[in-house]
Amino acid sequence: MRRENLLKIGITGSIIAALCCFTPVLVVLFGVVGLAAAVGYLDYVLMPALLIFLGITAYAYFRKKECKGEKGDECRR
Repeated sequence: MRRENLLKIGITGSIIAALCCFTPVLVVLFGVVGLAAAVGYLDYVLMPALLIFLGITAYAYFRKKECKGEKGDECRR
């Protein structure tokens, strides 16, 4: 996977997970669909997902920053 794609995926996933964690987007959506009973378990899924996506973002950012000045083949992947 290319470094730019990894950074985009990390940022996008972090934003979506943060929106679902800190705003009632999923609570309202689950209520409309009829899955309101599952709302209590959202924290068990969303917080680890947010942490994973933040980790992916940090990893991709530091890899990109590390290779910025280098011209080797390792940085082109």
